[in-house]
Amino acid sequence: MTETSPVKWGVVLAVVMTAILEVLDSTIVNVALPHMKAAFGITSDQTVWILTSYIVSAVAAMPLTGLMARRYGRRRLIMTAIIGFTVSSALCGASISIGMMVACRILQGLFGAFLIPLSQSILFDSFPVEKRGQAMALFGLGVIVAPILGPTVGAILTEHFSWRAVFYVNIPVAVLALLMMAGGLPKEDPKPAPIDWTGLILMVLAVGGLQMMLDMGESKDWFSSHFIQVSLLVFVFAGAAFLAHSLGNKHSVVDLKLFADRSFAAANIAMMGFGLAMFGTIAILPLFVQGLLDFDVLTAGYLFMPRGLAAGVTMVVTGSILLKKFDPRLLVACGLVMTGLGNIMLARENLFSGFWDLAWPGAVSGVGMGLFFVPMSTVAFQKISRERQDEASGLYGVVRQIGSSIGIAIAGWQVSSRTQIHWHDLTAHITEVNPTVQHWAEVHGIPLLSPAAAGQLTQIVAAQAQMLAFKDVFLLTGWGAFAMLPVVLLMERPHLGQGAPAAAH
Repeated sequence: MTETSPVKWGVVLAVVMTAILEVLDSTIVNVALPHMKAAFGITSDQTVWILTSYIVSAVAAMPLTGLMARRYGRRRLIMTAIIGFTVSSALCGASISIGMMVACRILQGLFGAFLIPLSQSILFDSFPVEKRGQAMALFGLGVIVAPILGPTVGAILTEHFSWRAVFYVNIPVAVLALLMMAGGLPKEDPKPAPIDWTGLILMVLAVGGLQMMLDMGESKDWFSSHFIQVSLLVFVFAGAAFLAHSLGNKHSVVDLKLFADRSFAAANIAMMGFGLAMFGTIAILPLFVQGLLDFDVLTAGYLFMPRGLAAGVTMVVTGSILLKKFDPRLLVACGLVMTGLGNIMLARENLFSGFWDLAWPGAVSGVGMGLFFVPMSTVAFQKISRERQDEASGLYGVVRQIGSSIGIAIAGWQVSSRTQIHWHDLTAHITEVNPTVQHWAEVHGIPLLSPAAAGQLTQIVAAQAQMLAFKDVFLLTGWGAFAMLPVVLLMERPHLGQGAPAAAH
């Protein structure tokens, strides 16, 4: 698109809806898992595969976006992906067994993998250079806000309809996006592009092994499991072989030379670290408020709304106003600080915290997300040519997904391990000679050495140990955001006036 071409708002709305579809599906299912577990009569370990199958297939296919777009054309690829995603969503909703569900989720992931990178590329081309911040603000509404609000939407649909509704809701949205896109996207002539099958297989093995390890590690007790050990070996050896095979290979399945761009490489590092801060916190909040604070499923879902609304409003303001006035790197740094502060505020909560005690820190982090994502994306792609946007967007999406998976894995592992540590520390002080314990028994009128006292003390210590563990993880995710601040110094400032991102054509 030229800088004077009018913005096709129908296409813009369609691709934003498409982006929302894909990322929403990665979190909307979470709250419906207990209902699926009961419907299929499966174990918790089997339930995990409903999430893992989708994420692994999506991450494995996402780097192929550039290659597939060159071979078949961007328009044909995204419309095929939308149709495939819609059909597989309908099949997920109609599933009658765990086997059918997992197979359909794999298909969902494979088709959905192309939606985010292509949506980002199309948005870039739909706006003139000086308005790329607005494009990334709209893209951020889908990529960042949708997964935050996913638990809320999923809770409402599951509570008032059925777990199947979390899949069926995709269908009308996808059909509308497809119709709007069909009349607005230009047709492209496919270009012959050889497929490096060796590199493709090695890349899929490496990315799949890493994602399987991250997704299944917590449920399988990490490296005590042979499955996780094998996944790690597959990732290490396939990854090393892929790098050795692809470096210097002009037909490589992905162009690793993209990471020679300092800003693009630094943005990917920062995005991966941001995954720990954002998704690590989002992943454990439902467990915290429902499992420990006894919030019902709808209240737990509504808890994410202030965070999502704050992120959405800040993205719009950042893309339309702030990027024109401030260095994008400064906005990225402010976003990291605000996200970190919001998470650290959560570390001050206790067992008596109410809804707004938790909502306000979430809103602070949401502001940080809005300040971070829009300028980060514009800086990352400032030197990426149009011909390489699809491929760069695919790699950027993979890094964002892996970063979120790392954050979720670390947060879950830390909650479990820190709970055990605090349990042992606290129980060491539960003795009959401890004055505090004696006072507790006197206040409650319970003989200290009675079974009733032992039972109540066990419950109290377990709750306190979990509370302390959650506080530790909130602190960890907060400091994780601050740890990414030095990476901002590696980024180049866009040279096209007033913070607008430059673009090569």
